[in-house]
Amino acid sequence: MSLDQLIYNCQKNDTKAQSELYELFSSKLFSICLKYSRNYAEAEDNLQDSFITIFKKIKQYKNKGSFEGWLKRITINTALQRYRKQKVFDIVNEDAIEDEEVDIDENDVSLEFLLSCIQELPDRYRLVFNLYVLDGYSHKEISEMLEINLGTSKSNLARARMILKEKITTYTSGNNSQSL
Repeated sequence: MSLDQLIYNCQKNDTKAQSELYELFSSKLFSICLKYSRNYAEAEDNLQDSFITIFKKIKQYKNKGSFEGWLKRITINTALQRYRKQKVFDIVNEDAIEDEEVDIDENDVSLEFLLSCIQELPDRYRLVFNLYVLDGYSHKEISEMLEINLGTSKSNLARARMILKEKITTYTSGNNSQSL
């Protein structure tokens, strides 16, 4: 069955088609949920909530643009909605911090370690980091999505990078001294 036919059947509330769509996209969307969640269980909740929204709104998809992109936007917005409700972006006095790049040697740091470091970031830093670095949104788009000002977005990204750099430096220096 073609993707267009599958979408059409989902729009007609065909549960078999919905199950097939879930099987087709759940692993990709789950990886997005993991990036925006504190842990595995929260990512599972976000995936479930995302598919509920997807099936509720699938009639709004008009076959314009990437269907996978449409699914991704819903998934990210579903995860962000959880944090908007929790008010993780309360106004905080953010001092201007110099934004620094984090260089990572893939031989020193595993993807699992990096993901766990990102998941451990405070919510507001993790969300901005993921949106900017991993998903390519601009600070202007992030400020609109998260309902924060532009400066807060930039400051949160800088702080996230600083925390990640410290964790990675500590981890790699600990591993290097063990291997000597």
